[in-house]
Amino acid sequence: MLSVQGLGLHHSGNYLFQNVNFTIKKDDKIGLVGKNGAGKSTLLKMLSGEINFYEGNVVPEGNITIGFLKQDLDFVKGRTVWAETMQAFEQINAWKNELEEVNHQMATRTDYESDSYTDLINKMTELNDLLMNHDAYNLEGDMEKVLFGLGFKADDFQKITDEFSGGWRMRIELAKLLLQKNDIMLLDEPTNHLDMESIIWLENFLKDYPGAIVLVSHDKQFMTAVCNRTFDINNKKVDDYKANYSKYLIMREDRREKLIQAKKNQDAEIKQMEDNINKFRASATKASFAQSLIKKLDKIERIEVDNEDVSKFNIRFVQSVVPGKVIFEAEKLGKAYGQKQIFDDVDFIVQRGDRIALLGQNGQGKTTLAKILAGDIKDYSGSWNLGHNVNIGYFAQNQEEVLTPNKTVLEEAEDAATEETRPRVRDLLGSFLFQGEAVTKKTKVLSGGERNRLALCKLLLRPFNTLIMDEPTNHLDIQSKEIIKLALQKFEGTLIVISHDREFLQGLCDKIYEFRDGRMKEFLGDINEYLEYRQKETIREISAEKAKLHGEENKVEVKAKKQELPAAESQQQSTIISKEQKNIQNKLKKVEEKITELETKVEEFEASFTKENPSEETLEKYNKTKEELDLALQEWEYLGSQLD
Repeated sequence: MLSVQGLGLHHSGNYLFQNVNFTIKKDDKIGLVGKNGAGKSTLLKMLSGEINFYEGNVVPEGNITIGFLKQDLDFVKGRTVWAETMQAFEQINAWKNELEEVNHQMATRTDYESDSYTDLINKMTELNDLLMNHDAYNLEGDMEKVLFGLGFKADDFQKITDEFSGGWRMRIELAKLLLQKNDIMLLDEPTNHLDMESIIWLENFLKDYPGAIVLVSHDKQFMTAVCNRTFDINNKKVDDYKANYSKYLIMREDRREKLIQAKKNQDAEIKQMEDNINKFRASATKASFAQSLIKKLDKIERIEVDNEDVSKFNIRFVQSVVPGKVIFEAEKLGKAYGQKQIFDDVDFIVQRGDRIALLGQNGQGKTTLAKILAGDIKDYSGSWNLGHNVNIGYFAQNQEEVLTPNKTVLEEAEDAATEETRPRVRDLLGSFLFQGEAVTKKTKVLSGGERNRLALCKLLLRPFNTLIMDEPTNHLDIQSKEIIKLALQKFEGTLIVISHDREFLQGLCDKIYEFRDGRMKEFLGDINEYLEYRQKETIREISAEKAKLHGEENKVEVKAKKQELPAAESQQQSTIISKEQKNIQNKLKKVEEKITELETKVEEFEASFTKENPSEETLEKYNKTKEELDLALQEWEYLGSQLD
């Protein structure tokens, strides 16, 4: 589908990529991995054509379409969520408008035997075939499926996009891209603005996507589930692994061991050459030989081996005094912004040593509760109490709000340190990739990932017995996330963490507080048990949203419709229409019988779900039946349009 030949990109003489070659095929699901700054996002922009000043060639095969999820939003103000999402079908909408004009002409013209009228019939057939091939008669069903999957409710569809936050508007942009069904889809951190439920839905959607995908993500579980191929970007090149992320890690370790041995051999060769240069450069007879060795030494491409073993980073959060048994206790806690009630009537007790994950859709109150407990929000209803000797360390989601813009990285860290931890400042900064001149950078010029790393480093420099962490892994590369997870696993105090990263939460928390519909519910169990429970609940909730959208009285009932054909003066035209009409009506009858049968099965499944939790086998049968029903409805809609 797309071939990359001799790709190279450099700035000020330094290459980011050099002589990169690979081919993307139809069924490839490629994950781009590498350290921050390695060039993952840049490579996506080169493939999309957004960057075109490079060496080599990016050659598409045939007339393929490429979709790219951009971070900058360009919405027309005043559109509803539904209308904005419909913009995904620009070409299909154009064909529909053209077909509407053709049908209008056929209904108003009477020159049935003319060549131009025959051309209209041919054009109508051509347009109907195009629309059928592009599944155009099930657009609304597809839109509902994607918008529900990305977390929107039925009530949201007719709301103006201006009412939504940037994160939710990014979901609309993602929905549009998914619905376009491009041959190649380029995704740069698609899970950044998604909650855990939406991430899991997107994961399943992408696994079944009919085209090729190239994605950047720091979510290891997401990458493993979606990708069947991994590109490791390092040392100006792209190493191609024909494996998902988990298998890639094993294969990379094998390659790394060979690379270490090759580096040892190269280092020995370089040392021998340097010894000979030093030995012969002072000799008049051997000086030319020494010069040739110097030139040869300069041409050697040095082998570099990244040190990716996070276990050597012996990073620990400093433990302060032992607090009382109760850390937080809340009763009928609530918070509203104006007329919007975020959550209400929340009761809980957090005890010493608890390790709690706050989960739920964006906007349900997780960050708000974290800010209340950290003391940043003082305007709320109900009450809560702080336990005895509780020292809170708070990691805020938006680090620009808690860093001093004109301070350097080193100054910011030193100000956070105590007398005991001050000697460790530079070592800790180094562990978080702030080395050399990087410590003199002003915090205002730091990237999102750098701000997060600095804020985490500051937390490690002061003693706490309770940590509240709001999305600590945002913008962090995989290695940095592993370092933080190891430190948190060693932390002996109380932990409250907000995160949508399943792999990060595994083995870290043993209790879940779920925020949903203005309430908070405690779930005793780890993240895997919670996800199993949530998957079953989500099926019920989406079914309820669909019923709400279409109305209880409109539970997909298909009835035979009487079709009125336009009067035709030409007997030949009438014969053609009658014969075609009869064939379509026969097909319609069979499809209607199939739909009735499938609807009955779906209703039986959903009725059983209300009585007991379905097994994995039952869920699989249910989903398969729903897919068959969707296909049957598509066929019915198309046949109905043919009669029209």
